[in-house]
Amino acid sequence: MMKPILLVDDSATMLASLTSILGKAGLAFVTAPDGQSAIDKVMGGLAPALVITDYHMPGMHGVDLIAKLRRLPATRFTPMLVLTTDSQQDKRSAAKAAGATGWLVKPVEPPALLQVVRQLVSQAA
Repeated sequence: MMKPILLVDDSATMLASLTSILGKAGLAFVTAPDGQSAIDKVMGGLAPALVITDYHMPGMHGVDLIAKLRRLPATRFTPMLVLTTDSQQDKRSAAKAAGATGWLVKPVEPPALLQVVRQLVSQAA
């Protein structure tokens, strides 16, 4: 059985869009509305195949979340993508330094998203 993909975004609309794309592709997923609930899910036993997080979220932005997840045994080597409207190089560099595997700029086309997801999930398997 495939491990689920952890989707972290404070936008209900964005989560609905991502879950629709992944669901139609037959991929399993778990959602979290913010960084802390994502960490709580991992601390509670979730070992996702991939983490896709928004950059801008209240409380903890995506780069902080990635840095914290990298310190947990269950997600130390998990591929992690930042999905955001930003494309500034300094933010991308900070994300990479925190351990992000990649950076996708919204809006991302479903085929492009699925291609990246499948590539990363197959490497993680």
